[in-house]
Amino acid sequence: MEKRWEIKEQPNTEVVKDLRESLNISEVLAILLVQRGITNFAQAKSYFNPSLDELHDPFLMKGMSDAVSRIKNAIDDEENILIFGDYDVDGTTAVTLFYEFLTSIYSKVFFYIPDRNNEGYGISQQSIEFAVQNNISLVIALDCGIKAHEEIKYAQSKGIDYIICDHHLPDRSVPKAYAVLDPKQKGCRYPYKDLSGC
Repeated sequence: MEKRWEIKEQPNTEVVKDLRESLNISEVLAILLVQRGITNFAQAKSYFNPSLDELHDPFLMKGMSDAVSRIKNAIDDEENILIFGDYDVDGTTAVTLFYEFLTSIYSKVFFYIPDRNNEGYGISQQSIEFAVQNNISLVIALDCGIKAHEEIKYAQSKGIDYIICDHHLPDRSVPKAYAVLDPKQKGCRYPYKDLSGC
Protein backbone atom coordinates (compact mmCIF):
# COMPACT_ATOMS: atom_id res chain seq x y z
CA MET A 1 0.00 0.00 0.00
CA GLU A 2 1.42 3.32 -1.04
CA LYS A 3 1.24 6.10 1.52
CA ARG A 4 1.70 9.79 0.93
CA TRP A 5 1.65 12.90 3.06
CA GLU A 6 -1.12 15.41 2.59
CA ILE A 7 -0.15 18.87 3.76
CA LYS A 8 -3.21 20.78 4.93
CA GLU A 9 -3.65 24.29 3.65
CA GLN A 10 -3.27 27.13 6.11
CA PRO A 11 -6.73 27.95 7.43
CA ASN A 12 -8.40 31.34 7.22
CA THR A 13 -6.32 33.67 9.42
CA GLU A 14 -9.39 35.58 10.66
CA VAL A 15 -11.07 32.36 11.85
CA VAL A 16 -7.86 31.28 13.59
CA LYS A 17 -7.52 34.69 15.25
CA ASP A 18 -11.14 34.68 16.47
CA LEU A 19 -10.84 31.15 17.84
CA ARG A 20 -7.48 31.90 19.50
CA GLU A 21 -8.91 34.95 21.23
CA SER A 22 -12.21 33.35 22.28
CA LEU A 23 -10.42 30.36 23.82
CA ASN A 24 -7.30 32.20 24.99
CA ILE A 25 -5.02 29.61 23.33
CA SER A 26 -1.89 29.70 21.21
CA GLU A 27 -2.02 30.29 17.49
CA VAL A 28 -0.62 26.82 16.78
CA LEU A 29 -3.42 25.14 18.76
CA ALA A 30 -6.02 27.36 17.09
CA ILE A 31 -4.68 26.36 13.65
CA LEU A 32 -4.84 22.66 14.58
CA LEU A 33 -8.41 23.01 15.79
CA VAL A 34 -9.53 24.88 12.67
CA GLN A 35 -7.88 22.21 10.50
CA ARG A 36 -10.08 19.68 12.32
CA GLY A 37 -13.21 21.68 11.55
CA ILE A 38 -13.51 23.39 14.93
CA THR A 39 -14.08 27.05 14.15
CA ASN A 40 -15.99 28.54 17.08
CA PHE A 41 -16.28 28.49 20.86
CA ALA A 42 -19.31 26.13 20.95
CA GLN A 43 -17.57 23.53 18.76
CA ALA A 44 -14.40 23.79 20.86
CA LYS A 45 -16.40 23.36 24.07
CA SER A 46 -18.02 20.22 22.67
CA TYR A 47 -14.61 18.93 21.48
CA PHE A 48 -12.86 19.42 24.82
CA ASN A 49 -15.83 18.61 27.07
CA PRO A 50 -18.01 16.10 25.19
CA SER A 51 -21.33 14.77 26.47
CA LEU A 52 -22.69 11.22 26.32
CA ASP A 53 -25.69 12.72 24.51
CA GLU A 54 -23.41 13.37 21.54
CA LEU A 55 -22.55 9.69 21.04
CA HIS A 56 -23.97 7.92 18.00
CA ASP A 57 -26.41 5.06 18.38
CA PRO A 58 -24.15 1.97 18.67
CA PHE A 59 -26.70 -0.10 16.71
CA LEU A 60 -25.85 1.93 13.61
CA MET A 61 -22.66 -0.13 13.50
CA LYS A 62 -22.93 -3.08 11.16
CA GLY A 63 -22.94 -6.34 13.13
CA MET A 64 -23.86 -4.79 16.50
CA SER A 65 -27.22 -6.57 16.86
CA ASP A 66 -25.62 -9.95 16.11
CA ALA A 67 -22.77 -9.28 18.55
CA VAL A 68 -25.07 -8.24 21.39
CA SER A 69 -27.35 -11.20 20.78
CA ARG A 70 -24.44 -13.66 20.78
CA ILE A 71 -23.01 -12.28 24.04
CA LYS A 72 -26.46 -12.40 25.67
CA ASN A 73 -26.92 -16.02 24.56
CA ALA A 74 -23.46 -16.95 25.89
CA ILE A 75 -24.34 -15.50 29.27
CA ASP A 76 -27.78 -17.13 29.32
CA ASP A 77 -26.25 -20.50 28.38
CA GLU A 78 -23.37 -20.06 30.88
CA GLU A 79 -20.66 -20.39 28.23
CA ASN A 80 -17.03 -19.49 28.85
CA ILE A 81 -16.15 -16.20 27.16
CA LEU A 82 -12.64 -15.04 26.25
CA ILE A 83 -11.78 -11.36 25.86
CA PHE A 84 -8.82 -11.20 23.47
CA GLY A 85 -6.93 -8.02 22.72
CA ASP A 86 -3.85 -6.75 21.03
CA TYR A 87 -0.82 -5.90 23.19
CA ASP A 88 -0.67 -2.21 22.29
CA VAL A 89 -2.26 0.66 24.22
CA ASP A 90 -5.71 0.62 22.66
CA GLY A 91 -5.80 -3.19 22.73
CA THR A 92 -4.88 -3.55 26.39
CA THR A 93 -7.19 -0.74 27.49
CA ALA A 94 -10.01 -2.29 25.45
CA VAL A 95 -9.47 -5.63 27.17
CA THR A 96 -9.36 -3.99 30.59
CA LEU A 97 -12.55 -1.99 30.09
CA PHE A 98 -14.55 -4.82 28.56
CA TYR A 99 -13.26 -7.42 31.02
CA GLU A 100 -14.15 -5.20 33.99
CA PHE A 101 -17.61 -4.57 32.60
CA LEU A 102 -18.34 -8.19 31.69
CA THR A 103 -17.06 -9.62 34.98
CA SER A 104 -19.32 -7.18 36.84
CA ILE A 105 -22.35 -9.02 35.41
CA TYR A 106 -20.98 -12.50 34.61
CA SER A 107 -18.31 -14.76 36.09
CA LYS A 108 -17.19 -17.15 33.32
CA VAL A 109 -14.86 -14.69 31.62
CA PHE A 110 -11.19 -15.07 30.71
CA PHE A 111 -8.82 -12.63 29.06
CA TYR A 112 -5.85 -13.16 26.76
CA ILE A 113 -3.23 -10.73 25.50
CA PRO A 114 -0.72 -12.34 23.13
CA ASP A 115 3.01 -12.30 23.72
CA ARG A 116 4.41 -9.78 21.25
CA ASN A 117 7.65 -11.69 20.64
CA ASN A 118 6.29 -15.23 20.47
CA GLU A 119 2.86 -14.70 18.91
CA GLY A 120 3.10 -11.44 17.02
CA TYR A 121 0.18 -9.20 16.15
CA GLY A 122 -3.43 -10.32 15.97
CA ILE A 123 -5.30 -13.53 16.64
CA SER A 124 -2.75 -16.29 17.15
CA GLN A 125 -2.83 -20.06 16.94
CA GLN A 126 -1.76 -20.16 20.61
CA SER A 127 -4.77 -18.08 21.67
CA ILE A 128 -7.14 -20.40 19.82
CA GLU A 129 -5.51 -23.40 21.53
CA PHE A 130 -5.94 -21.59 24.87
CA ALA A 131 -9.64 -21.22 24.07
CA VAL A 132 -9.94 -24.91 23.19
CA GLN A 133 -8.16 -26.00 26.38
CA ASN A 134 -10.44 -23.82 28.52
CA ASN A 135 -13.70 -24.89 26.87
CA ILE A 136 -14.32 -21.37 25.53
CA SER A 137 -17.04 -21.11 22.91
CA LEU A 138 -17.05 -17.34 22.37
CA VAL A 139 -14.06 -15.07 21.82
CA ILE A 140 -14.44 -11.31 21.61
CA ALA A 141 -11.39 -9.94 19.78
CA LEU A 142 -10.65 -6.27 20.48
CA ASP A 143 -8.41 -4.01 18.37
CA CYS A 144 -7.56 -6.82 15.94
CA GLY A 145 -8.99 -9.61 13.83
CA ILE A 146 -10.20 -7.75 10.76
CA LYS A 147 -7.71 -9.65 8.58
CA ALA A 148 -7.74 -12.99 10.46
CA HIS A 149 -9.57 -15.02 7.79
CA GLU A 150 -7.67 -18.29 8.29
CA GLU A 151 -7.57 -18.04 12.07
CA ILE A 152 -11.35 -17.54 12.26
CA LYS A 153 -11.92 -20.54 9.97
CA TYR A 154 -9.69 -22.67 12.20
CA ALA A 155 -11.44 -21.48 15.37
CA GLN A 156 -14.83 -22.28 13.87
CA SER A 157 -13.63 -25.80 13.10
CA LYS A 158 -13.00 -26.10 16.86
CA GLY A 159 -16.53 -24.87 17.71
CA ILE A 160 -15.48 -21.34 18.70
CA ASP A 161 -17.44 -18.26 17.64
CA TYR A 162 -15.65 -14.93 17.23
CA ILE A 163 -16.91 -11.40 17.55
CA ILE A 164 -14.35 -9.09 15.97
CA CYS A 165 -14.22 -5.50 17.22
CA ASP A 166 -11.64 -3.64 15.20
CA HIS A 167 -10.93 -0.23 13.73
CA HIS A 168 -8.25 -1.09 11.18
CA LEU A 169 -8.90 -1.02 7.44
CA PRO A 170 -10.29 -4.38 6.30
CA ASP A 171 -9.36 -6.34 3.18
CA ARG A 172 -11.91 -6.53 0.37
CA SER A 173 -13.85 -8.92 2.57
CA VAL A 174 -14.02 -9.37 6.32
CA PRO A 175 -13.48 -12.70 8.12
CA LYS A 176 -16.55 -14.90 8.40
CA ALA A 177 -16.83 -14.42 12.15
CA TYR A 178 -20.12 -14.57 14.04
CA ALA A 179 -20.14 -10.76 14.04
CA VAL A 180 -17.72 -8.11 12.81
CA LEU A 181 -17.76 -4.61 14.27
CA ASP A 182 -15.57 -2.20 12.33
CA PRO A 183 -16.81 1.21 11.22
CA LYS A 184 -14.52 0.98 8.17
CA GLN A 185 -16.12 -2.18 6.78
CA LYS A 186 -18.21 -1.90 3.65
CA GLY A 187 -21.86 -1.15 4.35
CA CYS A 188 -21.37 0.14 7.89
CA ARG A 189 -23.65 3.13 8.62
CA TYR A 190 -21.86 4.20 11.80
CA PRO A 191 -21.05 7.86 11.10
CA TYR A 192 -17.70 8.16 12.90
CA LYS A 193 -15.04 6.07 11.16
CA ASP A 194 -11.99 6.96 13.30
CA LEU A 195 -12.68 5.11 16.54
CA SER A 196 -9.72 3.67 18.46
CA GLY A 197 -9.52 -0.02 19.24
CA CYS A 198 -10.57 0.77 22.80
